[in-house]
Amino acid sequence: MVAGSHDGEYMGMKGYLGAAIAAALCWTGGAWAAPAKPVPYWASLTQAEARMRVGPSLDYPSNWVYRRRDLPVKVVQVLGLWRKIEDPTGAQGWMHVRLLSDTPTAIVTAGIAPMRKSPSEDARPLFRAQKGVVGRLSSCGKGWCAFDVGGQRGFIRASDIWGATQ
Repeated sequence: MVAGSHDGEYMGMKGYLGAAIAAALCWTGGAWAAPAKPVPYWASLTQAEARMRVGPSLDYPSNWVYRRRDLPVKVVQVLGLWRKIEDPTGAQGWMHVRLLSDTPTAIVTAGIAPMRKSPSEDARPLFRAQKGVVGRLSSCGKGWCAFDVGGQRGFIRASDIWGATQ
């Protein structure tokens, strides 16, 4: 084909159009693609203050303001960059993905939950975590989870917490 011919220009335009479509798909792919993991899944709050909204947009009003970093939440629906979440009380609403992390955390639901030296009822209690205490989980198995609350580490019964225990 001769450079500058009509066919060459058409092919060039087609190439540009194809590149533009590919770029647009790559740009929106992260936002509108299917979630990387099936819902529901566990997440936690990345910020010390996070707003839950009644709909998936900043145009919707906030129905809750959370002031607890690492609070565990369950993601129950994905819509673009927004996640419909459920908090430990069962309240549901929408949060922007940037407010959420995959860091596994949990909140104590028992009145007082002993944090033990090893994953056994017979193990020595190291600390006592009160209801509402939030900590990070490093592993869970056989009904016990390794639980870290600000550097105080121990094993806690999975039945005494709500969060990423699976």
